[in-house]
Amino acid sequence: MWLAMLLVVLGAAQDEGGSGLTRIDGIRVGHHTLEERPTGCTVILTVEGAVASVDVRGSAPGTRETDLLDPINTVERVHAIVLSGGSAFGLDAASGVVRFLDERDIGFDVGIAKVPIVPAAILFDLDVGGKPDIRPGADCGYKAAEKATAGKIAEGNVGAGAGATVGKSVGSARAMKGGIGSAAIELPNGLIVAALMAVNAVGDVVDPAIGEVVAGVRTEDGTALADVRKLLRSGALIGGRRGRNTTIGVVATNARLTKTQANKVAQMAHDGLARAIYPAHTPSDGDAIFALALGGWSGDVNLSVIGALAAEVTSEAILSAVRHAESIAGFPSAAELR
Repeated sequence: MWLAMLLVVLGAAQDEGGSGLTRIDGIRVGHHTLEERPTGCTVILTVEGAVASVDVRGSAPGTRETDLLDPINTVERVHAIVLSGGSAFGLDAASGVVRFLDERDIGFDVGIAKVPIVPAAILFDLDVGGKPDIRPGADCGYKAAEKATAGKIAEGNVGAGAGATVGKSVGSARAMKGGIGSAAIELPNGLIVAALMAVNAVGDVVDPAIGEVVAGVRTEDGTALADVRKLLRSGALIGGRRGRNTTIGVVATNARLTKTQANKVAQMAHDGLARAIYPAHTPSDGDAIFALALGGWSGDVNLSVIGALAAEVTSEAILSAVRHAESIAGFPSAAELR
């Protein structure tokens, strides 16, 4: 009964129409942003359950329940994914989502209880805003879950993207504002592949269609883009501080996939991350992408097509994140530097 009531309440929030990840039936997205410091968390609800897996490519990840998503392990479906700022402290946001779902009797039925399955990943933003003791916790996750809708997804300086920055290859002093963004592709046959990405990369964000930097390392006077690709070829020392970056996100499809197939989609989605961020998957990043399959589309699965589209929407979501970002103290936006 709780599940039916929750779906009715969430379904009432669709008047505006879905965008990006919420183009897929069965997905709800909610942000909670902490106003005391630019940080927050983002919750992707799949209360009826979604087949899920994950692929982690960065060398400084912060995650929860990712072992469970290995195709060789038992549980196939998740009820939510949490993306959060706050470094490892932000993993506690998932506990609030577990509580939210538990109160509504949603989870993996083990006979004596229903256990909500809520994997999570975090990004580092403790050095933004001057108040590192303010970070997302269980209350943030709960509030984000309460706000989750199937309507248009807010992008830029919200949720997990509130304190995100990019272009830190030579240090934060010349970095720019990152954010959170979403995108979707729908084919004429009804197949949908979508992504939502929180972009906090050590590297520059590059538009792969034209090869131009959109946001990243600025010149020493701060007035233009330096282009880390040129800096690297000139012999400049780049790298960023370890563990202080990370791009995390979710790709999803309405196709019916196995857990192993979802894992391959997550792997292929990282191609889109590497096209749009340079350098990517560094020792200083914790890049992680979750993949969800909702199964509402009954067409024949072509995994190569779904994976290729996942890479495309990942790139588009990354670009959308920085294009919707707004400047904060010390970190100009892409729009400001045009």
